[in-house]
Amino acid sequence: MVANSSVAKVLLVAGTHGNERNAPWLHSYWQQHPGELQKQGLEMVSLIGNPAAYLQNKRYVNRDLNRSFSSNLLDDPENQELELLRARELLAMHGPKSSAPAQVVIDVHSTTAAMGSCLVIYGDREADLAIAAACQGALGLPVYLHGFDIKQNGFMIQAWPCGVVLEVGPVPQGVICPKICKQTRIGINTLLDVLTSARAGKLNLPKFLNVHRHLCSLEIPKDVAGNPLACLHPDRLKGDWQEIKTGDPLFLDAAGNVEYFKSSQTEPVYSVFSNEAAYQEKNIALSLTCREKIRVTENWVPALRALLQG
Repeated sequence: MVANSSVAKVLLVAGTHGNERNAPWLHSYWQQHPGELQKQGLEMVSLIGNPAAYLQNKRYVNRDLNRSFSSNLLDDPENQELELLRARELLAMHGPKSSAPAQVVIDVHSTTAAMGSCLVIYGDREADLAIAAACQGALGLPVYLHGFDIKQNGFMIQAWPCGVVLEVGPVPQGVICPKICKQTRIGINTLLDVLTSARAGKLNLPKFLNVHRHLCSLEIPKDVAGNPLACLHPDRLKGDWQEIKTGDPLFLDAAGNVEYFKSSQTEPVYSVFSNEAAYQEKNIALSLTCREKIRVTENWVPALRALLQG
């Protein structure tokens, strides 16, 4: 397909993880009813990120697709894992160096954690920050700003010049839930409206963007054989975006013994992705963040608009 310079190409990815079923269900509907995604000045491409894993209702087949976009993996010709082949294929079709590159990627996920709806961005790219600020202004969504973490990298949207992750939950893996689909649809349509306004030069941002900046992840206590010694305390499962203080219950073992949280930070910290089912294999119990209020700069909107205008 020849790129149309009069529109901005937006890649909407559902099913990056094959057992997250809500966005792929909406994708199937949009394939039959594309009008819902049609926005002035945007060329929409919607696809299933990991079709093989989706068919098996598994998060992935060989490795996590959303950790497969780091250059050291992509540039290794001997690594032929299924998800790496798919990452290379997506970049060849829609990546920055393809013949018809997407300017923006919206990667849609669901979570088992009690997080509600939120946006996730990686790093401090001005166009990403503009999208997050506009969407937060419209919907009030929390924004998780993820920086470098040696245990978590190679995210899909980092391989494009602009992108955001929409997370919606809580919902069990493999389950389609009407409420989750409704919230997903609202989030996607709001993001597309933001992009349409930005491209037309009509995007207005609030004065500040409130983010939860990633600090670190806490590991699940395990014995030498790798078996969990405890699980997250029930107080940690009441909902994310909550402050956790030194002395608060953190873990609970089978005998009822409590391990309490000890903060190494001088500032308040807040939890995200608490007890996320997919992170059990990564030995992550929850992640810690700090709250920041970022002043919106005059560069954000022009950066996004320039990107969308090619």
